[in-house]
Amino acid sequence: MKRTLSKILLGLSVIACSQNVFAETRLTLSSWMPSQHPMAAEMIFPWAKEVAEVTEGRVTVDILAKALGHPKIHYDIARDGLADITYSAHGYTPGRFLLTKVAEFPFSGNSAEAQSVAYWRVYNKYLADANEHKDVKLLGLFTHGPGAVHNSKHPIEKTSDFDGLKLRVGGGVVNQVATSVGAVPLLKPASKAYELLSHGVADGTMNPPDALVGFNIVDMVKNTTIVPGGFYNISFFLVMNKDRWNEIDPVDQAAIERISGEAFAKRCGKVWDRIAQEGLDAAKANSNTITYADDAFVADLKAKTAHIESEWVTEVNEKGVDGAAALAELREIANSYTPE
Repeated sequence: MKRTLSKILLGLSVIACSQNVFAETRLTLSSWMPSQHPMAAEMIFPWAKEVAEVTEGRVTVDILAKALGHPKIHYDIARDGLADITYSAHGYTPGRFLLTKVAEFPFSGNSAEAQSVAYWRVYNKYLADANEHKDVKLLGLFTHGPGAVHNSKHPIEKTSDFDGLKLRVGGGVVNQVATSVGAVPLLKPASKAYELLSHGVADGTMNPPDALVGFNIVDMVKNTTIVPGGFYNISFFLVMNKDRWNEIDPVDQAAIERISGEAFAKRCGKVWDRIAQEGLDAAKANSNTITYADDAFVADLKAKTAHIESEWVTEVNEKGVDGAAALAELREIANSYTPE
């Protein structure tokens, strides 16, 4: 009888232990954007809240009161477990990420939602096997809307108007674009735009129009130039520490993945598209000059920046990735996708 009871108790304890392996998990997220900026307030934070909802409270995400470092080290912050989840731009660490440039080239699309969805699909089809994010759990990739140029000096109506302009850029392809047209790129996070402009360090910034409102610079940069498909774009990531991800019950992992990936790309893209229009509206209301590049300007831009794309294709081909096919498919999806 005692032996039977002992076996029953042992069995119950094993069951209890197995149930506690995936007990409630509290995760931390380091956010470097101002908390009121839509990237934080309408993209990252709502996703974090939804994690708790889809896992019925078994996994929660706490937003840290202060970022744990510069945006350029946020990938490493997640990798090393200083915070469990982080986001940032791949281009903030030049030379580290190559394949993610696929989403950053000029003339790729006119909608952040379309481009972000296209990026996620193309990344998984062509680029994921190269494993550039091997030391973290990749939860999401997205882009902002087509990049524009805003400056305090003069309207930009032709490529020679860039000569000598000091422009804040986010790194990656945009840095190469700025250099190729004769501007002087200043590699700084977008959140530094106001500081750089207000102190006269920069003459302008390369951002989508949302930055005019989001970073309160609409009065500082009276000239905005728009090019079809964008001067450039920026690749962003949402990542999680691998060990912390592996602590989560597979059922909850699946629930989190359903709100990440393409769903997260759509969420972010919708917000970027809306606030880009709000930025343009603010520029118009402020009587700023908005220049839309004409055919001659676009043709010259394409001629001066074509080498950036061809050099990238050659470089990724050496890694066994069909860069031309990946880029062509991204553009095809981005230009045929209907935002929901």
